[in-house]
Amino acid sequence: MLMMVLTIKHGTIKVDFTNFLSYNNLKLAKRVDMTYILVDTANMFFRARHVVRGDSIETKIGMAYHIMFSSILKAYRDFNGSHVVFCLEGRSWRKDVYEPYKKNRQAARDALTPKEQEEDQAFWQAFDELKEFMDKRTNCTVLQDGQCEADDFIARWIQNHPDAEHVIVSSDSDFYQLLDTNVTQYNGITNQHIRVDGVYDDKGKPVIDNKTGEQKQIGDPKWLLFEKCIRGDTSDNVFSAYPGARKKGSKNKVGMLEAFADKESKGFNWNNFMLQRWTDHNGEEHRVLDDYHRNKTLIDLTAQPDDIKDVLDEAITKQVQKVPASQVGVHFLRFCGKWDLQRISTSAESHS
Repeated sequence: MLMMVLTIKHGTIKVDFTNFLSYNNLKLAKRVDMTYILVDTANMFFRARHVVRGDSIETKIGMAYHIMFSSILKAYRDFNGSHVVFCLEGRSWRKDVYEPYKKNRQAARDALTPKEQEEDQAFWQAFDELKEFMDKRTNCTVLQDGQCEADDFIARWIQNHPDAEHVIVSSDSDFYQLLDTNVTQYNGITNQHIRVDGVYDDKGKPVIDNKTGEQKQIGDPKWLLFEKCIRGDTSDNVFSAYPGARKKGSKNKVGMLEAFADKESKGFNWNNFMLQRWTDHNGEEHRVLDDYHRNKTLIDLTAQPDDIKDVLDEAITKQVQKVPASQVGVHFLRFCGKWDLQRISTSAESHS
């Protein structure tokens, strides 16, 4: 996983790629069969934290590392991964577009007890150490920029590699909008593989919905994106474009489903729905269409401004041009030793 050797057949020629990091090789990869494992790093690490049980902070951190490494290795093996990309957070450009964006996160941090604050700080320090190790001691690609979120890098990587296969390692449903025939999602917490044709368990068997008795489905990714742009996103403090909007309309009122079906032609149902107005608790009047476009900018992972896309592309180019690391296995064993990752260290060769 951390040190990749890939054999590619091109006609009668076999080309071995060791330390697959040069930009020329990356461009070649767009023309061959590649499967990128795209890791939503903070999501995986901090979600693992919440399922860990332990008496000490060190034990909890060690277990979070264990869950994360195991999940990524499983995804790499199960989906025939070719290269791993770790995507990390920065201060989001969305805060400049919409001032309330993720303000609720700070309120949650302020409400932590002193003990919880101590644990939170220790986990962030451990996370920074993980990032440093992946960036300096492995041949994975590590993407981070002060203006962008991990979601932006994952979406942009997929956009830049349209002919490759992509597996997003995350438990975040925000990525459902990116699902396609060549884009799937692996939830390492539930061990579920989410695809456009349904949800599967780690054995490749369909996950059955208890309510319907049929295979669990996530629905049309385009509809899910549209619905979220209308409903807003409470987890990111993005307000609804149309509070109280019905999913299915009535005889006298157009609903979201009718507006969505009319999205391309921009006919009566679209305009009837989007040109509605409503007044917020401060007495300010809103037009649904205006707030929908605002939310689309914030939520649609393919709708970043051009200058942000340039920032993402520059960060990606810089990373894939970095000098390959050596002795990955040795450094990985040292990392395991520091955090007492005994079970991981026994299979260090598979990881490295």
